[in-house]
Amino acid sequence: MATSTRVALLVCPTSGKGRAGRVAGTVAARLRDVADRLDLHVAPSAAGTAEMARKAVADGVDVLVVLGGDGGAHLAVQACAQSATALAVVPAGTGNDLATALGATSLDAVVTALRDGSRRAIDLGRVENGPWFATVLCAGFDSAVNERANSMRWPAGPRRYDLAILAELATLRPQRLVVETEDALLELDALLVAVGNTTSYGGGIPVCPDALPADGLFDLTVVEATPRRTLLRMLPTLRTGRHVEHPAVRTLRARSVRLSGTSWVAYADGERMSEVPLTTTCVPGALTVVSGAG
Repeated sequence: MATSTRVALLVCPTSGKGRAGRVAGTVAARLRDVADRLDLHVAPSAAGTAEMARKAVADGVDVLVVLGGDGGAHLAVQACAQSATALAVVPAGTGNDLATALGATSLDAVVTALRDGSRRAIDLGRVENGPWFATVLCAGFDSAVNERANSMRWPAGPRRYDLAILAELATLRPQRLVVETEDALLELDALLVAVGNTTSYGGGIPVCPDALPADGLFDLTVVEATPRRTLLRMLPTLRTGRHVEHPAVRTLRARSVRLSGTSWVAYADGERMSEVPLTTTCVPGALTVVSGAG
């Protein structure tokens, strides 16, 4: 590389049912080809991942590479946000939505981006008095699906979310939701709300299909109360992003969002956040990423 680059590789060995641990040696060897120095860290737990990420950033590494899924990436985002350390993600988890948003769909893509020095700044969401998130914050039906999917041992990958969706449909009930932004106020019976910094969650479901991670705005998708049979017909369009064309779907853009009026639990980056009410704000350029996209 043109300049001296110090890279830390943070391995989440249980990601992808152990896949991250199995490929760690190969990933480290490839990264050594494009880094002047590579520090290797293997995290035994989520708490260990968070602590190792904080220490690597405090130690001044140029790039923190996470080998894992969205959970490990979410913890690394907390350390890298508004720092001089760039984040890269080698996908090895179940969903890999952040890696996909960054154009890091393979080890080769990450190695090439590191070699070329491809970096850019993206926005992050921040929950008031809480953590950062890089992809999508959701509440309602979709967060219930997330909670169920996280508890399932089988199957792996996007099919897990598909089965969780079907299971949650059986107990689906709308709630009164209030959505406040700097320009709008919505109060309606709703099934879900998604606040997107990037397009997708749940292993590639483009719930906010037009979201851009560097425009300084969230994209919001709100699904109004609708009969279960109507929702069933709508579900296949989630995989293509065409659900936003349905009359029961509202879309908004906003810099800041307050959600209230429900007892829903919010998830972001696939991780449990807090109960509604909550406020979240889009912070422009809060994270530097190693990326082959955009």
